[in-house]
Amino acid sequence: MDTSAPPTPEPGPGDASRSDHTTDATDTDTGGPPRASRRRRTVLLALGLTAATSATALVLGLLSWAPEPPEPARPLTVAEAERLAAMRVTNLRDLRSGVHVTAGTGAARTELVGWVDWSRPLLYLDVGGPGAGAERGLLQSTGSLLVVRPDPTAVPTPAAPPLVPPPDRWRLHRLTSGTALAPVLDLLRDLAADRPDPGDGDARWIARDVLAAGPVDVVAAPPPPATPPLASGTATAGTPSAAAEAAPDGSTRYWLDQDARLHKLTTRLPGVGPVTVLLNRADRPTLRPVEALGGRPGLPRALTDAEQRRMNRLPTRLRALGGATVTFSGPVGTDTNLRGAGWLNWTTGTAYLAVADLGVPDRRTLLRRDAAGLSRMNVPATAGGGGTAEAPGRPPLPAPAGAWRHARSAGDDLDLLVDAAVAAAGPVRQQAAAVRIREDVADGRIVDVVELRTTAGRLRYWVERDGSLRRVELLTGSSAWAQLDLNPAVVPRLGAPPRPATTAPRPGAR
Repeated sequence: MDTSAPPTPEPGPGDASRSDHTTDATDTDTGGPPRASRRRRTVLLALGLTAATSATALVLGLLSWAPEPPEPARPLTVAEAERLAAMRVTNLRDLRSGVHVTAGTGAARTELVGWVDWSRPLLYLDVGGPGAGAERGLLQSTGSLLVVRPDPTAVPTPAAPPLVPPPDRWRLHRLTSGTALAPVLDLLRDLAADRPDPGDGDARWIARDVLAAGPVDVVAAPPPPATPPLASGTATAGTPSAAAEAAPDGSTRYWLDQDARLHKLTTRLPGVGPVTVLLNRADRPTLRPVEALGGRPGLPRALTDAEQRRMNRLPTRLRALGGATVTFSGPVGTDTNLRGAGWLNWTTGTAYLAVADLGVPDRRTLLRRDAAGLSRMNVPATAGGGGTAEAPGRPPLPAPAGAWRHARSAGDDLDLLVDAAVAAAGPVRQQAAAVRIREDVADGRIVDVVELRTTAGRLRYWVERDGSLRRVELLTGSSAWAQLDLNPAVVPRLGAPPRPATTAPRPGAR
């Protein structure tokens, strides 16, 4: 038997690849890295070195970085000066704006939230903050008049007032000397004018800023000059306001957009300290003045034929109704706010009321009107019908005996208003001068508000469509409106108070 090894075959064409495969397998088995693994490790090492280099450069850059210096203050360009000059005219053109004011700091801080209507002008604000004091609550102001609705229990942080003002508890108010509120209200009114302001060479561009309304320019300039109520038809551009007299140059800054609209203002006011005014230009509802300020504005016009006939028939209608219960609200002076309740009889031409002065809550004034004139007597609140000063009760019946003061003619706004309400059932007078002011609502009923100019002054009759009289208003000497509301009803017999043998002249005091 042939035991010699077989001859080694010659390598074929495909044996080279098999040889390479055998070699790679051998290399792997003996621990040598494959080529792909070596490439991956090289790439990872390169990426790590790149990341380390980038991190090192970033750290070195941060250590050596400094912010670019802000653009320095400079004089206004022509376009910027024109926008500043047109700012107050723009406010007047836009009519109204929401407003949030912070005045003072610490325990003296006062906050005001609400709206300003530059077209009337009218301010309607909720006053709060730790420094609000006696003005805490709601406020309306027309410039010459200020009425408040105090609310000592209100939370310190104010909120936007109700769009329809509450109908009760408003009173004419005098701001005490040195109060922080007066210059703030003046500042808000002074932000509107009917003509551009003259250029001011001291105005400076300060910076650019971005507010919720968009990009704005911050401009330092003097405070706005004082402007009288626009209804006067005059302007005093250039007259410094209280703010301008005390604010140092550059302390007032305006945030103005490209359309000359003001969005923010900061300044310092005498006796107040720092003041910030934020305007919400998108929050601009139509505002309604309270009744003491004349109520909702209307479009005065002459009476139609139907309205004139209704006014002509008014005395006959009132005499047919007989009488009414009455409530009275009268801001007859900045320190005299009256409330009253009682009865009126158009058939006999008599009226009898108990009247309270909010400043003297423990006293009542009994007022009677008849064909002989007017009579008054002061009594304690408990003997004058009781109730509260804000809502007094009706007077006692029969009328008590006592020191009645008699006068043949009306002597003050209260007398004039009661006399006018009784006289509405008398002969038709001065109807040609009647003007319809507006349509309104009284006790849920639609009425026409008709104004007459009489010897007693400006009167307004609220006449229901069936010819009933629901309210009589009188423009008082304080330029506020007093109201006598009438609710047709069967009234008791209003006996005359005892009279002395002679009529004494009426003293000036009630």
